[in-house]
Formats: sequence, structure tokens, C-alpha cells
Amino acid sequence: MNIGVVFPQVEIGQDPGAIREYAQAVEGMGYTHILVFDHVLGANPERPGGWKGPYTYRHAFHEPFVLFGFLAAATRRVELVTGILILPQRQTALVAKQAAAVDILSSGRLRLGVGVGWNPVEFEALGENFKNRGKRIEEQIDVMRALWAKDLVTVQGQWHRIPDAGINPLPKRGVIPIWMGGESEIVVRRAARLADGWMPHFRPGAEAQAVVDRLHGLVREAGRDPAAFGIEGRLTLSQIAPEQRAAELAAWRAMRGITHLCIHTVGVGLKTPKEHLKALEELKNDVIDRAAPAVARSSQR
Repeated sequence: MNIGVVFPQVEIGQDPGAIREYAQAVEGMGYTHILVFDHVLGANPERPGGWKGPYTYRHAFHEPFVLFGFLAAATRRVELVTGILILPQRQTALVAKQAAAVDILSSGRLRLGVGVGWNPVEFEALGENFKNRGKRIEEQIDVMRALWAKDLVTVQGQWHRIPDAGINPLPKRGVIPIWMGGESEIVVRRAARLADGWMPHFRPGAEAQAVVDRLHGLVREAGRDPAAFGIEGRLTLSQIAPEQRAAELAAWRAMRGITHLCIHTVGVGLKTPKEHLKALEELKNDVIDRAAPAVARSSQR
């Protein structure tokens, strides 16, 4: 199981040196990937009609593609992951171009997690339709994959028109992995049909395992191989008492089908990037690395 970290968007601050140091330290500790949340605009909770949501205009978010361009030069091995990019509020061809650029500059280290989003304010401000976002994302994925694979593309879709044109340069591998976030029934079925992986928010255990097993069944029904389908869990430190973190990690490792896990350090009172790094280092030394020999011994029995 690959274990990475969630970039602490709303707590890391704006110092580029600290951001570079964070990414390099994470890579040096042996974490496999850095997952980045996405929001373009935050609403004012005091606006007419009010506002309910986990983030407002007061929460700082670094733009994922710009951030990844910076991190591509600062790191060498760590995978760069969006978790998730709100695809339907963006122009499809532009996302394909930006993703290809990141993939090239990082030597093929981009994993593109996408989703339909929940914030209508962003859609309105970016000139996109919030109500048909689920239908549009399927066509968007098809268009991006075509643009990444071919020099020239002609598309006459419901929402896209490309008149014999293409992006240049193409991504390093001719393809970029697309994972999907979201947990509604329609999203799970869409991921099983179209995506290379899934990013749920559940905690490990029997109920989560039942969801994974059902998803694998949907992947098979779509004529695809569940063994090639990734699933990324999330170990959120704010939800787990320190003495329970080893058990939580063990529960994730015990689940079938979980290929990736990311550690989320936001919300536990850490004040600086260095404090986030210290928490990740302690978790790596005291929980992850200590558990690894036991897992290896168990697999050899």
C-alpha cells in the first residue's frame, strides 16, 4: 500500500520556501505521494441567503497545477495527486493542457483525481453550469484522454467541439491516470466504468470493505479488471486519538483492494509547516515503519 500525505492547503501558509521544504521533507521521509485539495473561490458566509460549506473566502488554497509546477522542480520521486480537481467547472481542453504540462515537467508523476464538486458559487463565477456537471464530466474525461493520446483530435460532442486540433506537447506516457472522488451511487458506478481509481472518505472496517467489494463487482460488470483499479483511503489525524492510530493503519492494511492511503494532518492544532512535518515524521517512525515489519512477517506465513 502506497502511503502519502495530504498537502495542508489551509494551514501551510504562503511562504514558497516553506512549501518547498515541506515537499522535499515528505519525499525524504519516504512518503509516496502528495495529494492536494482544490478550490478556486470561497464564498462569503454573510452573503444574501447565507452560506453553508466547509470552506469560505477566508481559507487559502494554492492552485493545484501551479503548485505542481513548482513542486515538480523541487522534488524527484514523489507522486503529485489532485484529490480532487473540480473538473466540470473548468474548460476541458485547458485542463488537458495543464495536466500534460505537469506530467512532462514532473517526468510522469501526475495522478489526476477529479470530481463534480459541491460549490455552486464556484461554477457561477467560472461560467459553468452546476446542474449538469455530472453528465458533462463523463464527456470531459473522454475528451481529455483523446487529447493526451493523439496529435490531432476531432470532437463533436454534446458539450465539446474540437475541429481537428490537439495539444502539444503530449504527456510523457500518452495517458494520465484519472481517479474519481465522491460516494453517491451514480458517482461510484461512473468510477467503475470510467476511472482508474477511486478516492472515498470512509473509515476502514467491515462496512467499508463491503463498499469496496461491491465496487469491484461493478468494475467487473464493466468488463474491467479490479486488480488494476486503485482505491485511496484517508487517515485523518483529527478523527483518531494518537493511541488509536496504529490500529487505524492496521485496519486499512487489512482491507482488500486498498492500494493507497494518505495522511491528513489539518485540524489538530498544528501552527506551522514545520509542525506538520514533525507530525508526519513521528507517525512515520512510530506507527508506519514499526508496523511494516509485522505486516511483512504476516505475509510470509
